[in-house]
Amino acid sequence: MLCFLFADLAPGSFFDEITLNPQISPETVAALRSHYGLDQPTPVRYVRWVTSVFKGEWGYSFAYNRSVSSLLTVRAGNTLLLTGMATLLVWLIAVPLGIWIADHSDGWVDRLCMRTTSVLLSVPELVVALGLLYLVVRTHVLPAGGMVSLGFDQLGRWSKLSDSMMHLMVPVITLVLSSLPILLRHVRASMVEVLNTPFIHAARGHGVARARLLFYYALPAAANPLISLFGFSVGGLLSGSLLVEVVTGWPGLGPLLLEATMSRDLYVVVGAVMSSTLLMIVGNLLADVMLVAADPRVRMQ
Repeated sequence: MLCFLFADLAPGSFFDEITLNPQISPETVAALRSHYGLDQPTPVRYVRWVTSVFKGEWGYSFAYNRSVSSLLTVRAGNTLLLTGMATLLVWLIAVPLGIWIADHSDGWVDRLCMRTTSVLLSVPELVVALGLLYLVVRTHVLPAGGMVSLGFDQLGRWSKLSDSMMHLMVPVITLVLSSLPILLRHVRASMVEVLNTPFIHAARGHGVARARLLFYYALPAAANPLISLFGFSVGGLLSGSLLVEVVTGWPGLGPLLLEATMSRDLYVVVGAVMSSTLLMIVGNLLADVMLVAADPRVRMQ
């Protein structure tokens, strides 16, 4: 509701530029505004938009003259692919590396990793994306921008998959480098706390192997805050991916949202925000389900 209100109160409208064209009469512009309901009060247009949401249309785009849901389906899928790959890689790196660092806490490895994460935390995602694009353009190791290469339709099945994955590398690496420091620090802190508990010392005294001690005893005990962090990390990756998509040219919700905002395509703006919000809610819900499955105390409560 607030997004709809703020987007509606923003100065200008989609049809302002059309009025500057001398070949289009004011009557035509007025007819277009009436056709899309822009001559109605804001509460009326909001009710009409909510009705279209329940119909599965999510309003109509002024620029594309089609339902917003049809525009968002492909773009949201691309954003979900990018965010899903980044989330998977971040956790696959952060969990084992954080456990290893915690097992060597206060050593030179721990100090080096903490200083490295401090540097990465201070660098904005935009700078990381621009730096990677600069390296890609100079070295030609990876494609810069877009989702597929020219002549993609003529490639074979495995060549298409390889081409898409190569285009996915730059935005994924950007999101991983931006999210990894926070997750790594949380994994390390949780594991260090658990490794100093009496039951871990008792397990060591009984001669439990180091790998079994870390992954079978310590990691499940440290999992609760990490599982709760999963939902927040998904939300952070989603919000960060919108900017990264614009910079790297990935055709997700980010470029669509920017384009719709600049052109005052009201219903596309609200629809893109709704889509990203729904994806974030799903991520938090998944984290809650995982927490219930992992901790018997939560199930009892």
